[in-house]
Amino acid sequence: MTAPHDTAPGAGGPLAGLRVLDLATLFAGPIAATMLGDFGAEVIKVEHPVKPDPSRGHGPSKDGVGLWWKLLGRNKRTITLDLSKPGGRRTLLRLAAGADVIVENFRPGTLERWELGWPELSAANPRLVLARVTGFGQFGPYASRPGFGTLAEALSGFAAITGEPDAPPTLPPFGLADSIAGLATAYAVMTALTARERTGAGQIVDMAIIEPILTVLGPQPLWYDQLGYIQPRTGNRTQNNAPRNAYRTSDGTWVAVSASAQSVAERVMRLVGRPELIDEPWFASGEERAAHADLLDEAVGGWIARHTRTEVLAAFAKAQAAIAPIQDVRDVMADPQYRALGTLTTLHDPELGRMRMQNVLFRLSATPGAIRWAGRPHGADTDAVLTELGLTAEELAALRAEGAL
Repeated sequence: MTAPHDTAPGAGGPLAGLRVLDLATLFAGPIAATMLGDFGAEVIKVEHPVKPDPSRGHGPSKDGVGLWWKLLGRNKRTITLDLSKPGGRRTLLRLAAGADVIVENFRPGTLERWELGWPELSAANPRLVLARVTGFGQFGPYASRPGFGTLAEALSGFAAITGEPDAPPTLPPFGLADSIAGLATAYAVMTALTARERTGAGQIVDMAIIEPILTVLGPQPLWYDQLGYIQPRTGNRTQNNAPRNAYRTSDGTWVAVSASAQSVAERVMRLVGRPELIDEPWFASGEERAAHADLLDEAVGGWIARHTRTEVLAAFAKAQAAIAPIQDVRDVMADPQYRALGTLTTLHDPELGRMRMQNVLFRLSATPGAIRWAGRPHGADTDAVLTELGLTAEELAALRAEGAL
């Protein structure tokens, strides 16, 4: 049995001893740093003294404190540093000398303009891994453009296949491409660190947000290359199997049904009282069932519409047919499976008190991750971190006078 999530404040985690400098903002780079911090890495969030990470102001706030930041900034110590100032540059190089990873998402050429490019950073620390997360990558015709996850969702083909057939392409109402790129960046960083164990040298990770989302879209480029096939928008349906849709129950709620497996499709049709459809020649193929989706949706949707959600879920469970309620966040917070997994956890925040948020991403049986604290105030750890680095009170005062802190 896998151990539950460990959220004890003192938990070290498997990445304890790894030091990460998070210079990034909005959202892929910071997500990657959060993933590393959740499993024990010491993450130092470096923000501009007067222009903090904009995620602090994204979305709803409580008592003037941005809630999204509490999630994104968890397990990070926060310092301020203006990298465009000479003192800020010198201080970052001192921090880099003792770091394992830097995550940044400035437009290509920005670090170089500050004389903080790879030649300077690797000279300060040859073992450093520099993760560069941008919309379009470090080179190519789009490299200098401003890039956001929304643009990646458009460029990758995601929006083109999302939505109803007769409706406009649909963009997700959350940071999908950024989140996927954040997870991919954490994976890339760990890959580079593993390579460092063999070579002794660090390297650059070039992560373009437009690429991971294209990867998770599956074989679309291969289909087009080999067949000239362009996947259309199909709404909640798929061209690979049926029945597969969202169906409304008699009490006005919605459920999602998937019959990807032949055996499940047969169970569903028996359950809804249409076993004769199983004997149709086309029923044995998922693609052929999808071609008859109107008929199958009428059968499944009609039966579901005559029953409450509780009745539908119970009947499908008894028949071992795949179904799930379509839940909003209120349902998610009370869901028994999420509760059993410890997917949501409760912690105490000095600013806002008790709060619940998503737990660390996965469970490790021997070396679990932990949320040690939620996102901290802007610059809360500047003096502590830089004093630990060896800066004196006089040096800190000089940096402040320069505007570097």
